[in-house]
Amino acid sequence: MKAYKNCQSWGMPLSKDENRGGIEKDGTRSMMYCSHCYENGEFTLPDLTVDQMKQRVKEKIVEFGMPAFITVFFTRSIPKLERWKKQ
Repeated sequence: MKAYKNCQSWGMPLSKDENRGGIEKDGTRSMMYCSHCYENGEFTLPDLTVDQMKQRVKEKIVEFGMPAFITVFFTRSIPKLERWKKQ
């Protein structure tokens, strides 16, 4: 399996994940998704849409004190991530 630098659900750098990635069903570390969105081989919010994910990321960015207009740059590539390509 290909190792990604960013979570393929919302784009966070996997190097910034305090757990260094989510966990697969077999207990191995996910090379694709972070621990915030992926546990035991499943998404923590499986019914989330790409638009809902973009909104969640925008809210987090603003919560961290960044200007709202910056959120466009951080969320525009979310639909291109592996989790959302099939939708």
